[in-house]
Amino acid sequence: MTRNYRGSCLCGSISYEVSGFSSQVANCHCSMCRKFHGSAFGTLVSVTGLNWLTGKDHLKDYVGSNGTVRSFCAECGSSIGFRVKDSPLESIELAIATFDEDIPVVVDAQIYTNYKANWVTLHNKITSHGEGRDS
Repeated sequence: MTRNYRGSCLCGSISYEVSGFSSQVANCHCSMCRKFHGSAFGTLVSVTGLNWLTGKDHLKDYVGSNGTVRSFCAECGSSIGFRVKDSPLESIELAIATFDEDIPVVVDAQIYTNYKANWVTLHNKITSHGEGRDS
């Protein structure tokens, strides 16, 4: 039997469930993730079996100057996820903070650390990449 994990935005207009997670989970320190999440970094994960339960029509997109897409709730502004340039909604990486319950993931990398905020100390037990994972 497959276990599903549910998540939602702050106001509850958007809700979803997933059946699985990528083994790669990163804290992204790029300036766009920091601003999008209003935090020191954004933590995102690719998922499998994504099913939008409610509010898919409440999703709004911001397309960055580099073509990346960040999706958020039009009602409450919650950061929902990230997609690479020209990719469909089905390939969204979800912000793990939007899950409503504990999920079976472990952060395995810190990416774009060349752009981290000066007031942030990196975790010394997590692999760091100055740019993306391939850097």
